[in-house]
Amino acid sequence: MASLLISAQAMAVFTVACFFALLCMAQQVRAVNYTFMREAVNAPPVAYYDYIIVGGGTAGCPLAATLSQGSRVLLLERGGSPYEDGRVLSMLRFSDVLADTSASSPSQRFVSEDGVINSRPRVLGGGSCINAGFFTRAGAGYVRGVGWDPREVLAAYRWVEDVVAFQPALGPWQAAVRRGLLETGVLPDNGFTYDHIPGTKVGGSIFDADGRRHTAADLLRYSNPDGIDLFLRARVARILFGYKGTKPVARGVVYRDAQGGTHVAYLNRGAANEVILSAGALGSPQQLMLSGIGPGEHLRSLGIDVILDLPGVGQGMSDNPMNAIYVPSPSPVEVSLIQVVGITRFGSYIEGASGANWNSHPSGTGTGTPPPRNLGMFSPQTGQLATVPPAQRTPEAIARAVAAMSQVPDAALRGGFILEKVLGPQSTGSLALRNLDPDDNPSVRFNYFAHPDDLRRCVAGISAIERVIRSGAFARFTYPNFAFPAALNVTADFPVNTLYGGRRFGGGGGDPRALEQFCRDTVMTIWHYHGGCQVGRVVDRDYKVLGVEALRVIDGSTFNASPGTNPQATVMMLGRYMGVKLLKERMLEEGPGA
Repeated sequence: MASLLISAQAMAVFTVACFFALLCMAQQVRAVNYTFMREAVNAPPVAYYDYIIVGGGTAGCPLAATLSQGSRVLLLERGGSPYEDGRVLSMLRFSDVLADTSASSPSQRFVSEDGVINSRPRVLGGGSCINAGFFTRAGAGYVRGVGWDPREVLAAYRWVEDVVAFQPALGPWQAAVRRGLLETGVLPDNGFTYDHIPGTKVGGSIFDADGRRHTAADLLRYSNPDGIDLFLRARVARILFGYKGTKPVARGVVYRDAQGGTHVAYLNRGAANEVILSAGALGSPQQLMLSGIGPGEHLRSLGIDVILDLPGVGQGMSDNPMNAIYVPSPSPVEVSLIQVVGITRFGSYIEGASGANWNSHPSGTGTGTPPPRNLGMFSPQTGQLATVPPAQRTPEAIARAVAAMSQVPDAALRGGFILEKVLGPQSTGSLALRNLDPDDNPSVRFNYFAHPDDLRRCVAGISAIERVIRSGAFARFTYPNFAFPAALNVTADFPVNTLYGGRRFGGGGGDPRALEQFCRDTVMTIWHYHGGCQVGRVVDRDYKVLGVEALRVIDGSTFNASPGTNPQATVMMLGRYMGVKLLKERMLEEGPGA
């Protein structure tokens, strides 16, 4: 009896110990505290490094983690840590971050000259902290086209996927989208895969089974703590240059902390040492221009000393246009972001998202006032206001739409969206400085649907959505006597068309002109903007800035086309891929005795 009691006590102690061990592990996962991560106010006035990386984003984090294994790295991030903001890490609060327009928000809103409201990241981990989480690789043709080594690319993808990628469990709505795509001929059925292949597939997600977001910042766990310094809220003012003959050579950067203090980081001596821009499709061309590299006439008009007249900086800006159809449902739908994609052969991707009030918490706002009602990634709070054409999406229109949504009955908010986004796209625009403030947004125009092929693909995508909604697979999520033109009008007028009433897109798939107008009037972003430092225009195939030594750009600004159906996996892969390549180059440069 005594032995049984002792065994029971021992088991109880063991159970409690295991519980506390698991609790500690969970706490470590929830609150990452890298020993090498500090606020920029604690940075030394002057320091020296082998690599200085500007931007701790989707490419910058894996790049820094890799380079730290064989060199001294400085990683400068203008935002804060994702681990200090619970909204960033929760799928249910996805739209909270996009709706936060404060100066300290992880998401910085910008409005393109087209009138489409967009967001850029301002947080360690970059766009992987504020996006919808879909994870998919680039296609084999894309990899060949940009000249990457396929074996090294696969190894880099897997290095990333081991930390941030998960297979999602499909709920009824997502399963219906999948079956509807297959039923309407988006074949073959490719099951769950990270690969980009025509047909219907379940892609990866950076949200785990508990709805917790995993970001590029998590990849910093691969870092050698002794090889890296990471400073948060470090705003780079400009790149410093010297000259080798008449050729500019990057020497370091000047950056400022949150209290306005100035710090300088220089490159150590050595031919392999470099400044690397990984500040994203807006930040990298903006930083080049502020540092004197870009279209000479434009820079001189702002009083910037021209280091190198490089007209391609800021050119080739593109954003994948998105258009969505709202489907009111007689049945409840689960909360979901993007999980299924139909990769069509006509150049449009079909995806679904579902669940109303995604960021509404039972506790409300803490002031006794319930949180604003919204539809997650398709809400006026996030700027995704399809109820008025782009040029009329003013702050006043957003406020009116938010107020109108509060009057919509709960039943009307039960449903989901099926969206299409254009492959490519072929329409391009440009970016220019507004002023000399690196924290301010530059001016950018994407010229949505300027190329007729983009409009053609949108029309084909909207028609494909109609077929999916009419499929037998979607019967439980549509009301009897469903009329597709009515769905177009509900989408365009929901919750109320405050500025542009009376649009009617009657004719559905049988009237391409009506669908063309629908595409133009309801276009939104899917946050896949790229370009501005493109290969061949600004950088070479090794991402070295043309005409400059010791300076590269490694991020989505170098892309001539967005890879796969979502670029984030490839941007993370690129950080790892180029980090490995640079370390190999360093070994060759320094020799075996270094």
